[in-house]
Amino acid sequence: MIGVAESSLIATATYTMLLVVVPVILLTLFIAWRYRASNTKATYAPNWTHSTAIEVVIWTIPAVIILYLGILTWKSTHELDPYKPLESQVKPINVEVVALDWKWLFIYPDLGVASVNQLAIPVGTPVNFRITSDSVMNSFFIPQLGGQIYAMAGMQTKLHLQADHVGDYAGISANYSGAGFSDMKFRALALSQSDFDAWVSKVKHAPEDLNMNVYAGVARPSEKVAVRYFSTVDPKLFNNIVGKYNNGRFDVNGANCVTKG
Repeated sequence: MIGVAESSLIATATYTMLLVVVPVILLTLFIAWRYRASNTKATYAPNWTHSTAIEVVIWTIPAVIILYLGILTWKSTHELDPYKPLESQVKPINVEVVALDWKWLFIYPDLGVASVNQLAIPVGTPVNFRITSDSVMNSFFIPQLGGQIYAMAGMQTKLHLQADHVGDYAGISANYSGAGFSDMKFRALALSQSDFDAWVSKVKHAPEDLNMNVYAGVARPSEKVAVRYFSTVDPKLFNNIVGKYNNGRFDVNGANCVTKG
């Protein structure tokens, strides 16, 4: 949904700009050929300095294009706002994303499970992402589904995406984050509802639980990390990760961190 809209926006902007670029290139080649030294039939006017008609053309066309692109940008910026929930009759699922060195942790707070370097979502269902980092600034990006958004320590960003077709999509880190950056990749699995339910069931039968002690090991820097599943998750884990950088304490119900004065 979002990916298709963004692809259409890029194509529209490109085609619009080509309305200037292509004629300029063609006219450059034509002028070079038309006024070559060997063409004695071409008009030679060394004192020519002004043409109202040419001035009108070279200013009006770019001005119209810029105005059109400005309106298009303004509309698309609001329509494709990553913080804007997607309109749908289907109940969305929530996924909490943590960027680590050099891996991705996905927490499903409503399902009580988590995974490393593998994201599964049901087709046709909006996904509400809450994104943070437990390391340097990073960027969460699934190119085929939508735009990237930054992950920053001590902060939360949001992203709303939806997969319209079953598929296995590449997820990447779009912001350089050190030695293991090139292998900081994950797979985003867009599954039918039945296959998604089966994936959740498989994860719920994983032998590992993700509490704060286990998380400390997961968060240690490592490269080329294999997919890993956790059958249960500390419900306050994501908020604790965000709050640890705010020099404060945590609400026992997992609410936002309360900073010390």
